[in-house]
Amino acid sequence: MQKDDGIYIFNFWASWCKPCVTEMPVFETLANNFHINKVSVIFISLDFKRDLKLIEKFLIEHQIKSKIYLIDEPDYNSWIDKVSPQWSGAIPATLISNGTRQEFYEQSFDYQSLSDKIRHFF
Repeated sequence: MQKDDGIYIFNFWASWCKPCVTEMPVFETLANNFHINKVSVIFISLDFKRDLKLIEKFLIEHQIKSKIYLIDEPDYNSWIDKVSPQWSGAIPATLISNGTRQEFYEQSFDYQSLSDKIRHFF
């Protein structure tokens, strides 16, 4: 990875995962509060492609403004280790990177614990 001056938070989630849905506002608030520090949140959905309309409706209802991507690869074993060898595949999961450093977490976050993790990247 090459360093730029941004911090990227990749959150792996699914609309059927209650802890994922519960923590999404935490990520949105953090992105708003730290945007001046070039912190970007990217949500990566593990929902099925056939549920795309439901996901779009979900995002509108929950007023999610961060970028969202849907992984259209049913063979999770082909890419999970590329995200982190420590990842069992459980969600929610979060990868934080600034280009030269990255940390992976297989857990839920509240605002304070997530902002503490982000501060280590400044």
